[in-house]
Amino acid sequence: MFVKQNLIPEPEEFIAEKPLTPALQAIKSARDQEICDVISNKSDKMLVVVGPCSAHEPTSTLEYIARLGKLNEKVKEKIVIVPRIYTNKPRTKGVGYQGMFVQPDPEGAADIVRGIRSTRALHLAAMNESGLTAADEMLYPENTAYVEDLLSYHVIGARSVENQLHRQVASGIDAPVGLKNPMSGNVIALLNSIFAAQSPQIFKYRNYQVSSSGNPFAHAILRGGVNGLDTDVPNFHYETVMQLAEMYQNSKLKNPAIIIDCNHSNSGKNFKQQISIAQEVMQNRCADKDFKGIVKGLMIESFLVEGNQSHNEVFGKSITDPCLGWEDTERLLLDIAGQV
Repeated sequence: MFVKQNLIPEPEEFIAEKPLTPALQAIKSARDQEICDVISNKSDKMLVVVGPCSAHEPTSTLEYIARLGKLNEKVKEKIVIVPRIYTNKPRTKGVGYQGMFVQPDPEGAADIVRGIRSTRALHLAAMNESGLTAADEMLYPENTAYVEDLLSYHVIGARSVENQLHRQVASGIDAPVGLKNPMSGNVIALLNSIFAAQSPQIFKYRNYQVSSSGNPFAHAILRGGVNGLDTDVPNFHYETVMQLAEMYQNSKLKNPAIIIDCNHSNSGKNFKQQISIAQEVMQNRCADKDFKGIVKGLMIESFLVEGNQSHNEVFGKSITDPCLGWEDTERLLLDIAGQV
């Protein structure tokens, strides 16, 4: 049984409350183009999507993003830093902290209206603080309309990537969309999802029949898989990546590109392993031009304090999956920039 609780205003009402200023619009336009140029092989820079597993608290998230903004000045000629500001969180068993969009207070009840306002305020503050536009996960396709004007990178997660509406909405977004391989690790399903996202679509979205032109910047994120025995199976190693590269080329998809997710099933959620995974990827990029040609970036989970916690007691420490701490992150990003 459904119980109606609150009427959620249309996205246009929230956008009117906290719109992008002309200065921020210019930043977003430039950032969108910079990321598209990496995905389409017009730029030799490398994409690094980095930040907390979940942006559960504005103050610590903004301090982290401010540090990324300063670090960006040192590496911007080599890498494009995209902060992870994940305000929607998928849950394997469907319960637990749902992310700022639904649950603005991680210890409190759901309040979606306040969550939308908190989410927009956080993204705008992060742009003002750092000059960087961010990535967020498209967990609920209809939520995208509330933040689409703020984001330069969208992610469709492993639990959602085979869903028809996620693929269709991705086909109408005017920014790069990274699609993760399914939890099973099935790369054929991943390529089918990218094909759908790159293709024109007609579908119901919100209260309208809409059509999309297709998103040529939809691309693959490899995050590892889980087999039938609940064992993590990584897919960031050279042989696996090059097999997907060949399948990618044979599929005739636009702008073949792969981002390696250094955490999740690639690391077995051993957050420190992200360092060695990133190092292996960079070594393969340096050793093989074909690997370098298709592996366009990395995704890294990182926060101010390493590890995670069950309650929001330590400032800047993840309340969902464990993350790298800031010191390790800074060293790693400087090292990556030195190898691009």
